[in-house]
Amino acid sequence: MSNKSVIRNLVNRALLVKRLTPELENMINHELSEQGYITDPDYEALEYLMQAIDQGKVRQVS
Repeated sequence: MSNKSVIRNLVNRALLVKRLTPELENMINHELSEQGYITDPDYEALEYLMQAIDQGKVRQVS
């Protein structure tokens, strides 16, 4: 699996369980830090996740 798909896989996991846990958030942040850049598909996935959180479709838990 390439690093490019790791972020999308983590976003998909959050969407599937309808929760963004601190663990998932930290894993996403870690991958972003490791890559040092963000691809367009990864950006779109993160943007979709943030919209889902704003709309109440995904809960951000602490």
